[in-house]
Amino acid sequence: MSVDRKRRRRPEISIFQWLTLALVAAFIIVPFYTTILGGFKSIGELRTNPFGLPASWDPANFTGIIFGTALFRSLWNSLFIACSTVALSVLVSSMAAFALAHIRFFGSKFLMSFFMLGLLFPASTAILPLFIKLRDLGLLDKHLGIIIAQVAFSLAFSIVLFHSFFKRLPGELIDAARMDNCGYLRIYWYITLPLSLPIIATVGVFNFVGSWNSFLLPLIVLNTDTNYTWPLGIMQFQGQYGSDWPKILAYLTLTIIPAIGFFLLAQRYIISGLTGGAVKG
Repeated sequence: MSVDRKRRRRPEISIFQWLTLALVAAFIIVPFYTTILGGFKSIGELRTNPFGLPASWDPANFTGIIFGTALFRSLWNSLFIACSTVALSVLVSSMAAFALAHIRFFGSKFLMSFFMLGLLFPASTAILPLFIKLRDLGLLDKHLGIIIAQVAFSLAFSIVLFHSFFKRLPGELIDAARMDNCGYLRIYWYITLPLSLPIIATVGVFNFVGSWNSFLLPLIVLNTDTNYTWPLGIMQFQGQYGSDWPKILAYLTLTIIPAIGFFLLAQRYIISGLTGGAVKG
């Protein structure tokens, strides 16, 4: 009887929902499919047969990139910038969200609304004043300039996620800790953070992927080839009169694998972090 009840409770998926899911999946799978196969083709075959299988599976484009020095150097630069951005953004945004969620002070609602305004403005609108400020601080062509800028741009979204999660935590824990003469810093470090691993993973993945795929900010800040991130590494295959598209596609295939692996490892925490505060009780 219990098995029959579980089967009855499962909602039936209509044909329209299946078609919608198939259409969305096609929009995601087709670019990956053409990118991976394009790395095995020549320029002429890529133009005449962009979606079909390659005539010969020649891995020369992949091996030439793997055994070169530019790939791993750019991957290391991107990894260093992304991990530093994640660490700083999680630390700063979680501390700010904890203060806004559990400490009562004058202007807390105004500050929360002020942080939410950051969601309305894209980072590209501040590129020119950001470039001038980084130039004045001597942070051009340095990874630290990109890290600081990316942390600043990610704070609004991160604080909103942390604040929503912290508000759903049982208030009895905070009250019990206060009765034991625990300060807010100890409550934050020993009670709140251990209970917030799902939302930490969620914010970390969003910021990691955003930093990993960032192109405009490194393009403005970095000038030296040795400091380039992987999106800027594509420019080594672009000439004055043309681009080596098979090598570009092979390069994209190799550089997108770490982001996909990181996302697959943390997707369980992403889902639980986004839905953790959806239902109270």
